[in-house]
Amino acid sequence: MGMQRTPLLMSRLIERGAALAPEADIVTATADGTRRQSLRETVERAHRLAHGLRDAGVGIGDRVGVFMWNGARHLEAYFAIAGMGAVLHNLNIRLGGRDLEYVINHAESRLLIVDADLLPRLAPLAGRLPSVEAVVVAAEEGFENWSTALPAATDYEDFLAPWPTRFEWPLMEEPAPLGLCYTSGTTGHPKGVEYEHRSQYLHTIAMCLTDAMGLSATDTVCGAVPMFHVMGWGFPWAALMLGCRQVMPHRFTDPERLGRLLADEGVTLAAGVPTVWQGLRTACLERPNRFDLSRLSRIVSGGSAVPASLARWYWDTLGVEMIQEWGMTETSPLATFSRRIPRPGKGDSRVAPDAYLEEVGKAGQALPGLEVEIFDEWHRPLPHDGEAMGDVLVRGPWVCSEYYRVPLPDRFRGDWLVTGDVGRIDERECLVLADRAKDLVRSGGEWISSVDLENHIVALPGIVQACVVAQPHPKWDERPVALVVLEEAATVRLAEVRTHCLKRFARWQLPDDVLVVESIPLTATGKMDKKTVRADLEAAGYRLPELR
Repeated sequence: MGMQRTPLLMSRLIERGAALAPEADIVTATADGTRRQSLRETVERAHRLAHGLRDAGVGIGDRVGVFMWNGARHLEAYFAIAGMGAVLHNLNIRLGGRDLEYVINHAESRLLIVDADLLPRLAPLAGRLPSVEAVVVAAEEGFENWSTALPAATDYEDFLAPWPTRFEWPLMEEPAPLGLCYTSGTTGHPKGVEYEHRSQYLHTIAMCLTDAMGLSATDTVCGAVPMFHVMGWGFPWAALMLGCRQVMPHRFTDPERLGRLLADEGVTLAAGVPTVWQGLRTACLERPNRFDLSRLSRIVSGGSAVPASLARWYWDTLGVEMIQEWGMTETSPLATFSRRIPRPGKGDSRVAPDAYLEEVGKAGQALPGLEVEIFDEWHRPLPHDGEAMGDVLVRGPWVCSEYYRVPLPDRFRGDWLVTGDVGRIDERECLVLADRAKDLVRSGGEWISSVDLENHIVALPGIVQACVVAQPHPKWDERPVALVVLEEAATVRLAEVRTHCLKRFARWQLPDDVLVVESIPLTATGKMDKKTVRADLEAAGYRLPELR
């Protein structure tokens, strides 16, 4: 006796939701409101898109570049490209022209699907993309009269029009490539990671578990995390599998519009980086009760650590649970979730807020199937006592074993991926990240976590955002400097910040200076761009003050 060897293909998984909930809404924000279509319509249009792509010469294993905002047509591209066996090449719309040209050419994408309002960003690349044979342009309201010098450009709706609403998805081997994502903010060119059908199939199921984010068919999901960012953290696949209502903000992610979208559509679960939720909190504080977020139950946040003060505000004010996740392009992307204590319902205080805040500040426990470990510089495993700190390594069925067409053996130790993060693992197997290795501050031979300082500083009244970076010091090698963004009319002094930090940190760990800035630069994925911050300080000739 044995089990059937049915291959784990995404086409088998993502058809499920439409069969169970064909009338579930797919909502796309537009300039004047929203555009709606059912999940059944979405699937039918995806099948038609697959026919059009095959007619244009796209076959199994060919890369299709997608340069789009979060919207229904982007979801159709996810569905069609995965189903027909081509490779979804997510193009980050925030990349500069040089990096964008590199990733398209390095991947040798044969066809591009582009939102019309993003065409100007691709215009300088006309004639410099030899592998691109055609471009399909999706025009939302107000951008119907587009034009481009890119090759063989066709309107998206015309591209779909001739084709039937059923495409016979091919059978492939489980390791067949499904997606291709490139890292951002790295030294040199972006690095590609190719995702397999098997890895994404397993990742999709794991991320829906109760101890992860507890996604169910009853949820209305809003991904403020871009779909071009490591497969939108996997949310589009999971929501398709379950048949969830999906709310897509397109390019309208400012706090006012996002807040109204969450309220009007009754979103129950949202996902995005902490800066998004800090912006929404500020908007709510400026005008209390402006958004009815009573149906919002949880927010999944990642990309950088969730400040305890932010989590406390959402819980105390809105009864919304914040769930921290950790992962990276190389982990496809989700690896850990911080959601390991019983959660009460709204208004129920059975779980002490301090216990909740302690948990949400951790990266959390590994999803089933993954292993996370910390090692010292000689590659010896360190104890899981919450004290020992070392390099974070991870392995499992959706962790990459190599980069796409680029050998980087230093990033792998046997079957372990070297993440570049530094952290601790506590007695409950929760990962607690200290920092990216490159962002730790080394002062007098000791390490200072910039993340820990940032999360503490941002709890001071009047501070919206905090960024801590190392600056050279003649005696101590490096010292921390804090850049802060303030609420309107707020002020802050160095002494206030240092006194506040003394509640948790030793005096030698305190920032030597506090600089008030209008904004902090972000990477292409919405994280604070500390590399740029350090470069800007150097270019400005910044020098540390002498402390008394």
